[in-house]
Amino acid sequence: MDMLSSVKGSWAVILGASSGMGRATALAMAKEGAHIFGVHLSTAAQRTEVEELVAELEATGVQVVFHNRNAAGHQNRAELVAEIAEATGPGGVRVLLHSLAFGSLLPFIPTEEQPDVITPRQMNMTADVMGHSLVYWTRDLYVAGLLRPGAKVFTLTSHGDEHAMPSYGAVGAAKAALCAHVRQLAVELAPSGVAVNAIRAGMAPTPAALRIPGSEDLARRAAEANPHGRITEPEEVAEAIVMLSASSSSWLTGNVIGVDGGEAIV
Repeated sequence: MDMLSSVKGSWAVILGASSGMGRATALAMAKEGAHIFGVHLSTAAQRTEVEELVAELEATGVQVVFHNRNAAGHQNRAELVAEIAEATGPGGVRVLLHSLAFGSLLPFIPTEEQPDVITPRQMNMTADVMGHSLVYWTRDLYVAGLLRPGAKVFTLTSHGDEHAMPSYGAVGAAKAALCAHVRQLAVELAPSGVAVNAIRAGMAPTPAALRIPGSEDLARRAAEANPHGRITEPEEVAEAIVMLSASSSSWLTGNVIGVDGGEAIV
């Protein structure tokens, strides 16, 4: 069986590349020699931070292309796929990481403490950005001939795809849809040798996690439950993605892979 020992010289497309798991994965991939095409949605205030990240990536000697665009926008996606094709050339895309964490954290039912509730527009936006966009990105890259045998598609889910948490309803629904999309994409792409998997990370100190109401208490309880006695670091998730990307096999596909130090089993 033909297996790759590394991702060196390949291209990784990372959606949500400027922070959290996306940032950690970009750095981990670059350190292993993979070229990085990053898409992020950052404010002017975050410009310096993004520029520092790009400089750090380039210092590893790989090619780096970054775009500050809304990855969930249909026109943006079409334009970016064309740019990815130009950047990657005949080798195509080795890894697609879908790490988009933009959604509403409003509750479904009003209370005295929180009278504001989620609207249909916010519900649909959350599902589209955090869930359905995985399908559109994977499909467009595949149709463009950029996902070839041995390519890997990853997305990021959380324990909220199975467990209810305060104000996490819309995001939890999007994550559940994401896992269903992974299974369907895995089945439809199996004949082409493309693997599709979700990574279920443990509670980690990412900007997205810190926006969750009560995140400090959630992190404390996750650390207490984890056999390792602490929460997950983004770099540990990135390490797993790099490791799984090294193989050219598509036999590991359609899974939700826990990278949480055992947080979910206690």
